[in-house]
Amino acid sequence: MPEYHTVLYDHVTPEIVRVAMNRPEVRNAQDLQLTRDLNDAFDHANQDDNVKVIILSGEGPHFNSGHGSGKSSTNLGYDDVRPVGTWANFNAEGAEGAMAREEEIFLQMCRRWRNLPKPMIAEVHGKTIAGGLMLAWVCDIIIASDDAEFRDLVVGWGIPGVEYFAHPWEFGHRLARQMLYTGDWVSAQRCYEAGMVNEVVPRDELRDYVETMAKNIAEKPSFGLKITKEAINQTQDHQGLWTAQQAVFMMHTLAHTHWRELTGRGTYDGPGAPPHMGSRRPPEEVTASS
Repeated sequence: MPEYHTVLYDHVTPEIVRVAMNRPEVRNAQDLQLTRDLNDAFDHANQDDNVKVIILSGEGPHFNSGHGSGKSSTNLGYDDVRPVGTWANFNAEGAEGAMAREEEIFLQMCRRWRNLPKPMIAEVHGKTIAGGLMLAWVCDIIIASDDAEFRDLVVGWGIPGVEYFAHPWEFGHRLARQMLYTGDWVSAQRCYEAGMVNEVVPRDELRDYVETMAKNIAEKPSFGLKITKEAINQTQDHQGLWTAQQAVFMMHTLAHTHWRELTGRGTYDGPGAPPHMGSRRPPEEVTASS
């Protein structure tokens, strides 16, 4: 069993694994350590031949408050990890290093998780902000508590949505436009009506509901689950999802470069960083706003 600093890895049954983000003090804001721990946990579950279903949840009052800084809560840096994607030169100057970092830890990592062959269920409660949306969207099924709310506010800093851009597919283009243009919260019920959320259940019933569904799924043959997931993913890609995400990521990179051009300050280091990155704010501010 790998060592995880920021996630909890538990077997609900031999066929079902729960991976729980465990940074409640910053509302599970994503830093490099959490990203790597999630990747290792998903890999471990994927390589366990007994596991058929993976549940992703978050400890504390909220599911996820978005992206943290490039440095980790455990001081893990880019030089300390082996890339899982094809990009490198993370410390290069200018747009090259910044783009490589976001390509690796956000776009390509989420793409990789979305394509894991085993069904994944997102168990979402409380607030989900910006980068937290990506973690829910890579899952096959999203079950939300009745108090759940969702928000992508990065347009307020001149950025066209988070790196793994799936808003039009998840919400439909009308609600996606409203959500992004306004930066307003979208309720779990509204997300259910739009098709982003599969089911909305009372907060105190959420965990049991998700685990019951996971047990139902786990009764199916593993190969049937794998090829059915592949069939649906391939259909989305033929509809243009991946092509559009790659194009929008170029716009996302341009927006960050534009910020640096205007301010003369870096996107990732110091006080010039756009404040949409979750753990760049003090914990009390994260708590107040999320």
